[in-house]
Amino acid sequence: MEGGVPEADVSAFRECLSLSWKNPYILRLAFSAGIGGLLFGYDTGVISGALLYIRDDFKDVERKTWLQEAIVSTAIAGAIIGAAVGGWMNDRFGRRKSILLADTLFLVGSVIMAAASSPAILIVGRVFVGLGVGMASMASPLYISETSPTRVRGALVALNSFLITGGQFLSYLINLAFTKAPGTWRWMLGVAALPAVIQSVLMFTLPESPRWLFRKGREEEAKVILRKIYPSSDVESEIQALRDSVALEMKEVASDKISIIKLLKTKTVRRGLCAGMGLQFFQQFTGINTVMYYSPTIVQLAGFASNRTALLLSLITSGLNAFGSIVSIYFIDKTGRKKLALLSLFGCVLSLALLTATFRQTETHSPMISSVETSYFNNTCSDFSKAVNPIEWDCMKCLKAECGFCASGSNKLLPGACLSSNDAPKALCLKDHRAWYTKGCPSKMGWLAIVGLALYIIFFSPGMGTVPWVVNSEIYPLRYRGICGGIASTTCWVSNLVVSQTFLTLTVAIGTAWTFMLFGVVALVGIFFVLIFVPETKGVPMEEVEQMLEERAVNLKFWQRRSAPQKG
Repeated sequence: MEGGVPEADVSAFRECLSLSWKNPYILRLAFSAGIGGLLFGYDTGVISGALLYIRDDFKDVERKTWLQEAIVSTAIAGAIIGAAVGGWMNDRFGRRKSILLADTLFLVGSVIMAAASSPAILIVGRVFVGLGVGMASMASPLYISETSPTRVRGALVALNSFLITGGQFLSYLINLAFTKAPGTWRWMLGVAALPAVIQSVLMFTLPESPRWLFRKGREEEAKVILRKIYPSSDVESEIQALRDSVALEMKEVASDKISIIKLLKTKTVRRGLCAGMGLQFFQQFTGINTVMYYSPTIVQLAGFASNRTALLLSLITSGLNAFGSIVSIYFIDKTGRKKLALLSLFGCVLSLALLTATFRQTETHSPMISSVETSYFNNTCSDFSKAVNPIEWDCMKCLKAECGFCASGSNKLLPGACLSSNDAPKALCLKDHRAWYTKGCPSKMGWLAIVGLALYIIFFSPGMGTVPWVVNSEIYPLRYRGICGGIASTTCWVSNLVVSQTFLTLTVAIGTAWTFMLFGVVALVGIFFVLIFVPETKGVPMEEVEQMLEERAVNLKFWQRRSAPQKG
């Protein structure tokens, strides 16, 4: 498995625009493979909105937060396996076949989910989709990187990253479009089959990666493809460079096997892994994927009852995330990796503090329960009817008793009714033109939660959303870059799984406010981690990166460029 994603700058994007006129074949290769990134983004984002309607159809899912977490996180567990197997498949069978297998998994998973008759079958479909996500996350950028001219390689690989965030944004639009359609969530989850079929058709007409062909001794096939990619004046030098690179790589692999023990004994690699894996850990444990996977649910926790309203407001976070992936391209080379990560984490701490304060206010100032309003519906929550002091009950206490809150018709902040959370009381409440709450309570501060989520994405996406991947592509010695990049990616997926599997459980156990505070504390610790363990790799040659790791000099004045080492 090969690692390292070339980065892009503004000039590369300008050249890409010029390239679209000169040689559209290159863009055809990149866009065709990039559909894998779109599917990656769509299938990780679509579940956030679909979950709102899955809860309505399957009452077990509504009542059991662990089932909701399982539906979300089994795809991530599948992605861990898919990424691990995908690395071997990419080397054994080629990038093109790996992408086609990922499409097959996307297609099978989408069909299973759309036809699911129970939460268990839905989870099986999510596992298939997760396997596809894991394979696509490896194969698509690798194929693009190896079929792109050197000068625009970073820009075209960045296209895949943009398509991932674009796929997440598209998933929210699709979710919104199907809110009124029969079968809502089935359409939301099943529509992913269409781009999978389109990519499969396109990939059947496209060639294998020339680098992989060279590694397998199929030089003539590789030369044909390279002549289509490079201008005639450059093609021979590129063929020779690729031949030399592959020969050196194969010689190193044959002469010395890499083991985990050897990695840990090599000081520069060990320290590089500490920085790279640490960045991936803090990227996930600052809570980014709770926002992406549970954004509509968080909006409902802030006091917006309507599924459609929750989806509409969640478009803000998804759109800002996609925009942030573009902004990072302009700033990462100008600002530097370390400074951008620190600014990002500092902004995340402030945003999470705002979310903590907002949700704490919502939890402690929720509307009271009115015995008069409750008796009006002749269907009380059993815990409320047995309460010794019902006058002390408020909306939050009602929801913790697994009942539903029917807001007052004239003003949602006035005392409302606490009813059992099944379909009959809900129907009566909605029929009376009132709002029905089962996740969060009405609050005059709910809009601040939307502001907090938006600020969080604005700070996170251009910095911690990008920096860990760029640093991991630069910080390891060349021959260790593939395996170390794979270890760092696995750290990312495992951390993602832990966070997404525990978020809803935490909100029930300690409350939404303290859950966000926990993420804020992790972000604060992340600031000190970056200051101490992460070197600035902006514009630094590989030899100097290794020297920085060897010396392990802590440069707290991170805004100052290191002086070049003296040459003897």
